[in-house]
Amino acid sequence: MMRKVTLVLFGAVIGASAAGMALQPRAFFGSVAEAAGSADTYRQLNLFGDVFERVRADYVEKPDDAKLVESAINGMLSGLDPHSSYMDAKAFKDMRTNTDGKFGGLGIKVQMFEKLIRVEGAIDDTPAQKAGIRAKDVITQIDGQQVEGMTLEQAVDKMRGPVGTPITLTIQRENIEKPVEVKLTRAEISLDSVKWEVLNDDIGYIRVSQFNAQTFEMMNKGLDQIESKVPNDKLKGFVIDLRNNPGGLLDQAIAVSDAYLERGEIVSTRGRNPEESQRFNARPGDLAKGKPVIVLVNGGSASASEIVAGALQDHKRATILGTRSFGKGSVQTIIPLGGNGAIRLTTARYYTPSGKSIQAKGISPDIEVKQELPEDMKDKDFETKGEAGLKGHLKNGEDEQSGSSAYVPAERKDDKQLNYALDLMRGIQSNAAFPPQGKTSAN
Repeated sequence: MMRKVTLVLFGAVIGASAAGMALQPRAFFGSVAEAAGSADTYRQLNLFGDVFERVRADYVEKPDDAKLVESAINGMLSGLDPHSSYMDAKAFKDMRTNTDGKFGGLGIKVQMFEKLIRVEGAIDDTPAQKAGIRAKDVITQIDGQQVEGMTLEQAVDKMRGPVGTPITLTIQRENIEKPVEVKLTRAEISLDSVKWEVLNDDIGYIRVSQFNAQTFEMMNKGLDQIESKVPNDKLKGFVIDLRNNPGGLLDQAIAVSDAYLERGEIVSTRGRNPEESQRFNARPGDLAKGKPVIVLVNGGSASASEIVAGALQDHKRATILGTRSFGKGSVQTIIPLGGNGAIRLTTARYYTPSGKSIQAKGISPDIEVKQELPEDMKDKDFETKGEAGLKGHLKNGEDEQSGSSAYVPAERKDDKQLNYALDLMRGIQSNAAFPPQGKTSAN
């Protein structure tokens, strides 16, 4: 079933990012002097130098010069948008190490939230998931050290470590007054981003938890396995579950989308400079062989997962079912700084084949299905803020949308979204949006 796939190497994802990263590595050329270009800019740089020297000379304790510079750089970047930041040399090395999909850690997806670290979800079958850590938990301490004042990368680094070593997280949980201490043991986090199985003997279910370097290869194997178990004349179709998928590698999102498309645009990226715009197209060959496809999304589906949902929706190749996605429609470029780490800089917005930007708006499902909360959870808020709710996010007009529910029941029998999708496949339920009708909206 393997075929050549449109793959453009875009880099590595940090592995603990909630909103996900469609990442591109780029070499850094030119100097600050070349980039500055104006007398006013030089005056501002002189102001920075004056403040730097004043702090070095007069601060109550002798500061670390390197830390002062790093803090200044990180402050400059984090002030741009929620997804731009500075990585020191160690954090940059750790990020590149993650491309093999394995590290010692907890399996938590996190992002910055009001100077603390907020959990956006836990990777399946990891210490975090087994310990009951859940979305919207706020981590206030790591092994007794206050999180406030740390960067996202510093907090992630502290949560990682040798396999088998203990760690204690102090968590502030909604509707619980006192902080909760959670003791965990680090394990090898194998980012097996794809799981698959056959449901009801005739429907292929593919769960994609994030997009790492192995995602397309694993999904391709999953399709092979499903087709080996179910005869083609019996196989009703595929359900691709992207719920609470925070994103990941852009090249993998392109490859996964390409797997279900025969032709046409998958996604385009547009930055400040028109000449750097890029368009990625599908190549012939539908690995699902034209079988119906339903894609599940919710408020935790972000970035690369929205690229897949948007491409398959615009081409009317799949029916999107669930609730509105997160709305992270930006691309981050990793710019190495020699031996001094790297910066993660937002450099472009991405657009679906129909030309739609989902930045701060998300993907609206073709069929909206909301999960029903059990009685003991109805007092809890599972609504994600979405990109539109993040401070300093890139604006996208006046009709921005907030997030939606990221709740997915632990028991499959209670999973209203998945069960509705299965009923559509079986013909028990009917909806005008399944299968998709009409001419494709992109070529």
